[in-house]
Amino acid sequence: MTLLGSITGPGDVRALPASALPALAGEVRRFLVDRVTRAGGHLGSNLGAVELTIAVHRVFDSPHDVVLFDTGHQAYAHKVLTGRAEGFDGLRRAGGLSGYPCAAESPHDVIENSHASTALSYADGLARGLRLRGSNRRVVAVVGDGALTGGMAWEALNNLAATDHPVVIVLNDNGRSYAPTVGGLAAHLAELRAGRRPALFEALGLAYVGPVDGHDAVAVEHALVDAAELGRPVVVHCVTTKGRGHPPAERDPVDRLHAVSPAGSAGGATWTDVFGAEIARIGEARPDVVCLTAAMLDPTGLGEFARRFPGRTFDVGIAEQHAVTSAAGLALAGLHPVVAVYATFLSRAFDQVLLDVALHRLPVTFVLDRAGVTGPDGPSHHGMWDASVLPVVPGLRLAAPRDPARLREALHEAVGVDDGPTAVRYPKAKAGADVPALRRVGRCDVLREEPDAAGLVIAVGPMAGPCLAAADELAGHGVPVTVVDPRWITPLDPELVKLAAGYRLVLAVEDTAATGALGGRLAQALAVLGAPTRVGTYALPANFLPHGTRDEILRAHGLDAAGIATAVLKRLGRHGWHGAGTTGRAQGRAGREPDANK
Repeated sequence: MTLLGSITGPGDVRALPASALPALAGEVRRFLVDRVTRAGGHLGSNLGAVELTIAVHRVFDSPHDVVLFDTGHQAYAHKVLTGRAEGFDGLRRAGGLSGYPCAAESPHDVIENSHASTALSYADGLARGLRLRGSNRRVVAVVGDGALTGGMAWEALNNLAATDHPVVIVLNDNGRSYAPTVGGLAAHLAELRAGRRPALFEALGLAYVGPVDGHDAVAVEHALVDAAELGRPVVVHCVTTKGRGHPPAERDPVDRLHAVSPAGSAGGATWTDVFGAEIARIGEARPDVVCLTAAMLDPTGLGEFARRFPGRTFDVGIAEQHAVTSAAGLALAGLHPVVAVYATFLSRAFDQVLLDVALHRLPVTFVLDRAGVTGPDGPSHHGMWDASVLPVVPGLRLAAPRDPARLREALHEAVGVDDGPTAVRYPKAKAGADVPALRRVGRCDVLREEPDAAGLVIAVGPMAGPCLAAADELAGHGVPVTVVDPRWITPLDPELVKLAAGYRLVLAVEDTAATGALGGRLAQALAVLGAPTRVGTYALPANFLPHGTRDEILRAHGLDAAGIATAVLKRLGRHGWHGAGTTGRAQGRAGREPDANK
């Protein structure tokens, strides 16, 4: 039996002689390379954290002692050592292992932590709470140097330094987040790696141990024992290499194979690719356009812009709040900033969008990658909240392009706005072919038009394809519908409201949370007009959805062609559609459908 095959939990790791640890680390690393390259997931970050994870589980008694990971994409070795190796064949697949720590999955996971810079605040609160309850449980937080570029981490360090709580902070310093760590902290850690002290952590009042070779499990174990004996907040500085032990990762210049796609994944241009190429073209024509990102230059598509215009590209680290308000400052200086972030991460900076940008009517464009259902990254990464939250921001315009041509068009329109913020959202998916329009009404594109339509289907963004396919299916049932793409979903286009008022039934189909979505806002606008139109919002429930492929999740919630066609037939049956010979134009009393897929 292999060493790894004998590991069913942390107790088995502690029972091994120290001389066996290098062999165990090698087996874990080979296991991760094999499983992750097949299933897809975070690879480079996990390969760098193998030995320090082994050491953590030899010194601390999980789950009695609380072990936290910031961020959770370095927790795969932790999953393996806590008895979940067999589940890796289903990693990030529907019903399988989560790609991050998951409390529902194991008692060894306390938090689902995939947004960076939060674990130290969890640790501070846990340590305070455990002491108040008289518990002797210790708290360990494994934190990457990239996570320390986020302001929240320093808010937590500031508070931890004023306590005597037994919190051990394992600093996994590989000099990178996705890309190389930026800012003054990176320079300071380099000084510490070179043996030059004192450490900033000591100046704050924290204890400091290190630097230690993070790939020497025995050395890390000894350092953790020393740290634990101090009985106070302490930073154990482990120096590691992202992608360790896997040559393709070690040689990758972009992000050390931070994440890999499943074996056999189809190629083709993604929405991110389309944005990246177009923003570089815009940068050539518009010297006032500058781009910002939060430690995700290439993942958000800004690589080409950065190569062509390095002086106009700013990676601020994992600091979305700072990115947004820094963009506001750039706009005050007469530039047009483009802030490229994942949709899920913009929620971290909502206050800054609202009060630092919108309040001053500043021309800042937010490009929201991974909007809607993202698939295998799960509930913390689904970008399904921005389209519900951003409409409350006064003066903000939000676009949801349906195809590559409309994404390019929306970007040009967005950077042309000079009296307030704009945002453009698109999914994590292949971009596909362009979907032509028959004509434009106001800001809306009419994609399919029937003179005797039973109802109006509003296809928001990439839902245009499934909606048109549903329209074909409905036509086969003798139920013609008109399909329109609003293009800009906030604010509501008066022409869309006017168009919708001419129909008895309108169904808004959206890849976002139903609460606050376009359908609800349209229903409210029509009610104010006294229009007899019934509006149904066909979108995602306002719940935290599990991981799975994008298509699986959309289909599960009826957001595919068959589900949309069924929803139309169900609603029309309820409201008196009798076939192609009966007009679907509005008659009768005003009302609305509930904001749910029922």
